[in-house]
Amino acid sequence: MLDFNYTISTKIFFGKNKIEKLDEALKHYGKNILFVYGGGSIKKNGLYDTITNFFTRHFIAYHELSGVQPNPRITSVRQGIKLCREHNIESIIAVGGGSVIDCAKTIATGVYHDRDPWDLFLQGDSAIKKALPIGTILTIAGTGSEMNGNAVISNQETQQKLAIHHDLLRPKFSILDPTYTFTVPKNQTAAGTVDIMSHIFEQYFSPTKDAFVQNRLAESLLKTCLYYGPLALKQPTHYEARAQMMWTSSLTLNGLLGYGKITDWATHGIEHAVSAAYDVTHGTGLAILTPYWMEYVLSRETTDKFVEYAQNVWGIKESSDLAVARKGIEKTREFFTDLGMPKTLRGVGVKENKLEDIAEKTVLYGDVGKFKKLGKTDVLTILKNAF
Repeated sequence: MLDFNYTISTKIFFGKNKIEKLDEALKHYGKNILFVYGGGSIKKNGLYDTITNFFTRHFIAYHELSGVQPNPRITSVRQGIKLCREHNIESIIAVGGGSVIDCAKTIATGVYHDRDPWDLFLQGDSAIKKALPIGTILTIAGTGSEMNGNAVISNQETQQKLAIHHDLLRPKFSILDPTYTFTVPKNQTAAGTVDIMSHIFEQYFSPTKDAFVQNRLAESLLKTCLYYGPLALKQPTHYEARAQMMWTSSLTLNGLLGYGKITDWATHGIEHAVSAAYDVTHGTGLAILTPYWMEYVLSRETTDKFVEYAQNVWGIKESSDLAVARKGIEKTREFFTDLGMPKTLRGVGVKENKLEDIAEKTVLYGDVGKFKKLGKTDVLTILKNAF
């Protein structure tokens, strides 16, 4: 196991009616708030009224940034920064899924950045010096953004999707009520399940050999997804299924699985380039690309890890290690298909003549991946296989 420093600073309020803890959660973060959310779903399910009525009762001034889209745009970030500066915002409340939360995080630090906020993504994490406090109320399980310091933003002008990471971006608190996910559409529930599993894969498939605890935790979380993901699809109001998936989502990307080992993130890098160009739902892109990445990186040197995965997660037994490994990849693809995910990039509108440009964007800042390093030719091969 490698050395590491570990911090989880986010206070979690998990369970039914935990919105009642909003007063306790907010009391240290001012009375002038930016309220960030996405489309109209929180108005349809009554959460919008619950939150705004709370603000009114507690004499909290709030200013709204609505309409944050999936694959959140830098344009929304700019709008939020403008509101923060105009109204002397003291803290931000993000209500939604990872897109809304990532937008709020970028606004929180962009307020203190004297240049355009996209510059933060070009300069890198060292450019982040300060951030407004953030609280989240989660309505979609998948990204884990409610419990980490990561944010991913898209720039339509440059067709890029980039990430920043800093402990200053960790939410001060997050309210996780599984009942808020009861009305999430099936396609988003399926995409969220894939996203959770992909976060695990990116940390599980690692060149670090001695990470027994992290690997067993990862396998348990993967098996949780295999059991409860389909159940949440079939029974959207099944509380235990929604609760297990929500907490699994948080645990997979709060550092627990990745500290003490080298992690990969090649598939995410490729998918970010795809969804920057075509606005594909993140989990959908990952469902398509992951099995092709697995097939491409499977080799004599990596077979043991795929055998470990296939045996411990899927219970596969075959006549040879290579057969076990391949069966594990096949089962992964079948599971994503059973969730209703597409199998090919052409199936989500990607054009073949765009693949080389996507590959170039993927490796714009260098090769991707640590489990197996991938250059442009490698990435292009994976994209062509997935097409």
